[in-house]
Amino acid sequence: MLKRTKRDDSFTTKLRTAWDGATLRNTTKEGPQEVKAPAMVLHAHITPSDWATYVAQSDAAGGSYNRILPFLLASVPMLDEEVEFPAVDGEALAEGYKWATAKPRVITILPEAKPMWRLIRRYARILSETLAEDQAVFIERTAEQTLRVAACLAASECSELITAGRLEAAFTLVRRSVQDAVQIVARAAKQKAKKQPLSRADKVRARVLIHGGRSTSTQVLPFVGASAAEVKALPGIVVESETGTGGRPAVVFSLADTADDRAPAAKPEPDMGPEPVTVPKPRKSTPPARFRSAPAPEKIPAPVQPARPQPTRAENPFLAVL
Repeated sequence: MLKRTKRDDSFTTKLRTAWDGATLRNTTKEGPQEVKAPAMVLHAHITPSDWATYVAQSDAAGGSYNRILPFLLASVPMLDEEVEFPAVDGEALAEGYKWATAKPRVITILPEAKPMWRLIRRYARILSETLAEDQAVFIERTAEQTLRVAACLAASECSELITAGRLEAAFTLVRRSVQDAVQIVARAAKQKAKKQPLSRADKVRARVLIHGGRSTSTQVLPFVGASAAEVKALPGIVVESETGTGGRPAVVFSLADTADDRAPAAKPEPDMGPEPVTVPKPRKSTPPARFRSAPAPEKIPAPVQPARPQPTRAENPFLAVL
């Protein structure tokens, strides 16, 4: 439904008309369409991220969302299999619905509940004047919502009277919805602030930094959705021209704050006259390879001869034993 409101500007107007019970009229190519006495019930779940994306502030200012009661759902703990849910008597509620829809009825507030009703209206007025405008538009019908809930409580008991007890019970529920609505809107505002799109200057700076601090027009313009003149007008952007091998000169963008980091050009030194000429020393000429003498061959060591046995001396005393 919220996505449909983004495509059709008149969709939220039709929803408000149906909520108020007025006749809906539309003209199509098949012919006029008409819905008399519409009755609409809205019960939906939405994540905080989708709320921040699809709930427009303009629709909220028009009253599209102060007709509903938003509630924050807390985390649901895992239930044990042995836990039994309490029995719900749906028959009494069904009887109350039959009684309420059997004929047109008028539900009124008892005199004893009038002080409570004035207190609720004062609470709603002070709250609307205290909260910020982007939050107040969601709770501007706090008193009316309390009266609707109290009427439903009376009808569920087949009664046309709103007592002080029923009005206080309805106010307890609506007051919880008011607190949750303010919290939801505050969270959505923080989420939208984080998702603010980059400005054109930030996009150009990002493209220039991607290409090392210098980028051509073809590397910048198609990605930022701007012309060369618009980029040149941005503060902090330096525009230069480079002549290539042929064709028109290329337009190069750089950043003014990074241009100061470049190495400065060397200053010319004062003219001190002609420099003294230094004659290089003659180098020893090296003959070509073909006239060079071959290196002397390395000497190969002679193989080691095994030791020969020494001749036996005649005076050896062991000779007779051998």
